[in-house]
Amino acid sequence: MIRRATVLFALTYACASAQTLWMEPARFTDSDWTWGPGGQELAPRPPFRFQKEKLDGTNPKVDVVDDAGRHWVVKFGSEAHTDTFQSRFVSALGYAAEPTYFVAAGSIQDVHDLKRAKYFIAKDGSFRDARFKLHDRKSDREKDDTDWSWADNPFVGSRELGGLKILVMLTSNWDTKDARNGKDESNTGMIRPAKSRGSAWYAVTDWGASFGRAGSLLKRNRWDWEGYRLETPNFVRLNPDGSLTWRYKGRHGDDITAGVGLDDVRWILPYLSRINDDNLRIGLMASGASEPVASEYTRLIRDRINQLQRVAQSQEVQRAAK
Repeated sequence: MIRRATVLFALTYACASAQTLWMEPARFTDSDWTWGPGGQELAPRPPFRFQKEKLDGTNPKVDVVDDAGRHWVVKFGSEAHTDTFQSRFVSALGYAAEPTYFVAAGSIQDVHDLKRAKYFIAKDGSFRDARFKLHDRKSDREKDDTDWSWADNPFVGSRELGGLKILVMLTSNWDTKDARNGKDESNTGMIRPAKSRGSAWYAVTDWGASFGRAGSLLKRNRWDWEGYRLETPNFVRLNPDGSLTWRYKGRHGDDITAGVGLDDVRWILPYLSRINDDNLRIGLMASGASEPVASEYTRLIRDRINQLQRVAQSQEVQRAAK
């Protein structure tokens, strides 16, 4: 009781401070799954002008400005797919995500002095398969001082944080670095979603290392449906004592699995149940997946959601039998 009261106080304080982790989501339309949290109106508008190459992180990235004067961080490689889809998936479930778009092909003007990105951008500036994330320089300044830890934040013990952890595990996002990893390394931070009326949200700011293998340290990968399939059986198991065992390993993995139980599963399931297979396929194909890959990922995501439903129902059956 004392712990729950502490959590409620923390949540009240967070809301009073305009800090939010989750809000009741509106039902996503096909357009929402296609365009994501920024909508069609914020989609990147060519031509794109090169600003600089970004050398942080593991994937090649460049900064560009589009014809509307908006700044974008353009990422290449397999994370272009995962980042784009995850922005739609977590937004549909009430969590913050930045406007993110997959651009199948295009051209960037005035490109020069590339290092890592030269393998993805031709000398004439042409590129394929890129993720465009809207670059809010004000939010970036805030992020330097507001990285947060999975183990230490105002929402520890809340259903909302438990639900976010479930999404991390459901999508096999193993790169869960946080404030403890140091400046410019954290994948958590504060952002201001387009529809948040200026409120600062606690968020996972990088979902790139998702939808592959999240188990063995030496075999982790991303956007690999076969690896994701291998780790889908027994994604979650109900133990005799009512606790859950998760088939997940990642950075700060013990903090991700810690405290996530049946109450958290029951809380997130009504929101997951709103998402149908057509929604998933639309979002995946808008993120650059071919139709066969989108169909396979849809089947596997549904399998994991069904496992969550089964463990929740199994515990109810156990209670009724006593």
